[in-house]
Amino acid sequence: MSNLILDLLLVIALLWSALRSLMTRDLFRAVVLFIVFGLLMALVWARLHAPDIALAEAAIGAGLTGALLLDTVGYLRKKQQESFP
Repeated sequence: MSNLILDLLLVIALLWSALRSLMTRDLFRAVVLFIVFGLLMALVWARLHAPDIALAEAAIGAGLTGALLLDTVGYLRKKQQESFP
């Protein structure tokens, strides 16, 4: 019973983070929600007994891609501030 509840909570959290990241207008918030989605996906892969895919999702999907996207958001904000003094 507790496994079913955990799985349902993971599904709800995945859907919530996916929809929120797609519907938000703030780029920083969208990237943070994308990272949260990647970490939740890593938990899902771990629950499915696929630890290799879970580690790859956490390292590449959430970690590396999230860091690159956060850097891009910072670069875009800096460029936007320079163009509108």
